[in-house]
Amino acid sequence: MKFVLQRILFYAVTAWAAITINFLIPRLMPGDPLQALLTRFKGQLDTSAIASIEVLFGIDEKRSLWQQYIDYWGQLLRGDLGLSFTFFPTPVSEVISQSLPWTLVLVGVTTLLSFGLGTGLGIYTGWRRGSWMDGLLPVTTFVSSIPYFWLGLIFIAVFAVKWPVFPAAGGYDNALVPAFDVPFVSSALYHGFLPALTIILSAVASWILGMRNMMVTVSSEDYVMVAQAKGLSERRVMFSYAARNAILPNISGFALSLGFVVGGTLLVEMVFSYPGIGFQLFQAVGARDYPLMQGVFLIITLSVLAANLLADLVYMLLDPRTRKEA
Repeated sequence: MKFVLQRILFYAVTAWAAITINFLIPRLMPGDPLQALLTRFKGQLDTSAIASIEVLFGIDEKRSLWQQYIDYWGQLLRGDLGLSFTFFPTPVSEVISQSLPWTLVLVGVTTLLSFGLGTGLGIYTGWRRGSWMDGLLPVTTFVSSIPYFWLGLIFIAVFAVKWPVFPAAGGYDNALVPAFDVPFVSSALYHGFLPALTIILSAVASWILGMRNMMVTVSSEDYVMVAQAKGLSERRVMFSYAARNAILPNISGFALSLGFVVGGTLLVEMVFSYPGIGFQLFQAVGARDYPLMQGVFLIITLSVLAANLLADLVYMLLDPRTRKEA
């Protein structure tokens, strides 16, 4: 219990620091978001409307940075993330709620698949080191070194341009109305195939290499050799003794990956113009959309902190040494 309380307190302080930085960074960036918004309306707003927008967006020059910070915390506690500059006058929460499901489905599913597939292959490859599967390691090393966006561009060039089998951009057919029915779901799966394949191929190689190396290290430990000397089945020794301890670093990485699921794979979403939250963040940065940037950063930050806390708790359950230290 002491360990859990210590971790919760640590992450609470970290969340406060992250939210404070989240507030400061957009305001320290060069550029004038209000001027960009006025340009979009081509001078159609009068002086009173401009003053109202300054107050509404929290960029009133008459208020100090400290006062803006207090106002920002007040808005957060009320669940108000403000209005988006880019999609004015749509609230930030609505913009995020429309984009978040796309990222959760794409990156969430691919993260689970790549972790499960990569960890399973890594366990078997590490346990059966010296077998024919070791010959595939140079291939996995090469694939893991290819950036996400470069692999995505290759897939677009091959499977969307040279052989137009899959669409190059978008999340679904524009002729369809978003709904939970067969035509829309089929279109979403069709458009999401190349982005999903890009993420899985890029991520699974790293999981295989990491798990394989840990299995090789753990397999030579005394407790594994003792388990084998007892006559336990090879399957039980491999999973209950070797893999259980070797998987701990992978669990940490997996927890972090779950945290970044919310942020999505930004470059992949940019390459495929996929309507996820990462693509919205890219648009927000380009438009100096402070409220939308802060909203997206806030969601990503809290997700990563929650994932780290989850990893610590799982560590405590799997590793008795952690409970003794607590």
